[in-house]
Amino acid sequence: MSRQQNRFFWKFLVALVLVIMAAGSSFMGCATAPRMLDSSVSGPQVVVNPEEIRLSVAKLKSTNFYFEGSGFKPGDSVLINLVGPDGTKVIAGEAPVKADGKFLAKVNDLTKFMEIMRGDVSFNDQLLPVVVIKQAPIPAGIYTVKVSSMIAPLSAETKLSVKGPGALGCLMDWIGIKTGKIVDKRS
Repeated sequence: MSRQQNRFFWKFLVALVLVIMAAGSSFMGCATAPRMLDSSVSGPQVVVNPEEIRLSVAKLKSTNFYFEGSGFKPGDSVLINLVGPDGTKVIAGEAPVKADGKFLAKVNDLTKFMEIMRGDVSFNDQLLPVVVIKQAPIPAGIYTVKVSSMIAPLSAETKLSVKGPGALGCLMDWIGIKTGKIVDKRS
């Protein structure tokens, strides 16, 4: 492929992605409001936002995914697990409980890539991070979010929907593979 053809290919690809994203954003305008803690509940509770995630490296990376809870013992810590189909168990995070009995646990990129996508993070020749996918991600389905206190015998649960990658996620991952930001080592 000549240099001019290569340049045309990348310009076309970028234009195509922008058109798809613009079309997709018109369908995403009606997103649900974030779930909130119920202030009338005095015991332990947890919410997850968003209530649904997609199994695509690019989509998961761009998703601000977090757990929020209340009703726990101040000064304690909580451990957050996802329990789902086929006995799947994922450690999704941990967080300290604040003085008001609340916690906020944001899911970081390492947890997203290593636990949910079942991959790894490496570095390329320019020392930029690369996501290495070695096996299939966790199965799609409904997961139970289990939050357990480390010291006090307190716990709370909620549900999280895990769905397949979707067309835009597959396209974004394909672009990530072509640009060297994702390495797919699955056979």
